[in-house]
Amino acid sequence: MTGVTDHPLRYQLANELHARPFPEVNAPGRAAYLAIKPVENAAGRDREADRAHLISLLDRFGAAHPQPDATHYSGKLGRHLLKWESHTEFVTYTLFGDGVAERPFDAATFSVFPQDWLEAAPGARITSALIRIEEIDDEGPVVGKLDDWFVPESIAVSRVLDDDLIVAGDFRIDPAGHMRFAVFARPGTGDRRIGRVVQRLCEIETYKAMSMLGLARAREMRARMGSLDNRLSALVSAMAEEHVDAEVTLQNLLSISSELEKMVTDNSFRFGATGAYERLVHQRIGVLREERFEGRQTFAEFMMRRFDPAMRTVKSTERLLHDMSDRAIRAAELLRTRVDVERSAENQQLLESMDRRSDLQLRLQRTVEGLSVVAISYYAVNLVLYLTGPVEAAFDLGKPLMAAIVTPPVILAVWWMILRIRKAVEGEHD
Repeated sequence: MTGVTDHPLRYQLANELHARPFPEVNAPGRAAYLAIKPVENAAGRDREADRAHLISLLDRFGAAHPQPDATHYSGKLGRHLLKWESHTEFVTYTLFGDGVAERPFDAATFSVFPQDWLEAAPGARITSALIRIEEIDDEGPVVGKLDDWFVPESIAVSRVLDDDLIVAGDFRIDPAGHMRFAVFARPGTGDRRIGRVVQRLCEIETYKAMSMLGLARAREMRARMGSLDNRLSALVSAMAEEHVDAEVTLQNLLSISSELEKMVTDNSFRFGATGAYERLVHQRIGVLREERFEGRQTFAEFMMRRFDPAMRTVKSTERLLHDMSDRAIRAAELLRTRVDVERSAENQQLLESMDRRSDLQLRLQRTVEGLSVVAISYYAVNLVLYLTGPVEAAFDLGKPLMAAIVTPPVILAVWWMILRIRKAVEGEHD
């Protein structure tokens, strides 16, 4: 279509939907799976270190390198096919080979990953698995193999994808350090369908393992949360007592609230990721379209009995943490209101005291002004009498009479002068 400019990301986003095709796996066949995750800050890890680790493996077999900034890779690694994927918190390596070992789940398949290369991994193994893929015409021998290969109490077995395949696993780590899964394909089952089932099994195991990290985090937090909950309950109970020091209690509440908020912040990603991985586990099991095999528990039933209670523990811990944080915030707000009311009462008393003090100062000032009028008038009258001495002699007036004549005008003049001075001072203050 001429004249239309494509968005810069159009092709990249469209191709992303087709970037991770399912592997094609023959039956009989085998697979070795490895997922590596840094112990801390996996989401913020150095992705270039992951890519360099992959390239070091490819170079040992003379294989082609992935594209720069690639998040997935598929190519030949000697006689095997390697599939590599980079995820938010981990990277995965899956090796596929033709044929099965004489000894079931022989760890030699995993030895394609060199020991020194494994030791140099930029992270730790979160899970690994050996997968044995057999073709079956008759289901009869399957039951005996499952009893020999897996722990009966833990095994989960299902017919999947319209009974084209039977899958089994017990989610236990074997002596070599790997999970074990068995896939039995009926004749005529397509290689892509087998590859899709194998990949789903690897994803179920990986997402299950990643989800369980949330349980470990929840257990670590429980003791600290219990201690904070006891302190918080004690402080809230003490708030009802009148003699409690509100200022000290408020500071303790704010300290607890800050610590709880820090715990919420530090664990929000882990709890959020746990919920996402849990949904992926159930989604991946759902797309297998399980049917029961010989009365054995299915993968969905295994997760319901073993996995879901752990996830409920994580969710309850997350809810409890948020509830405690909300309680601490509400208690601090209530106590802050109480402190504000008490401070308002204290301020009111202080204002009333200041009003009384101002009134006393005003009265004292007026008393002083009155006394000042008397004192100034006394000296002013004597000064006027000196000045009117000639008048007194000319009219032969007695001194008492002369004092009686000049005193009232002098007092009025002094009072008027002080009044003017006070008004001038008050005007400057206003």
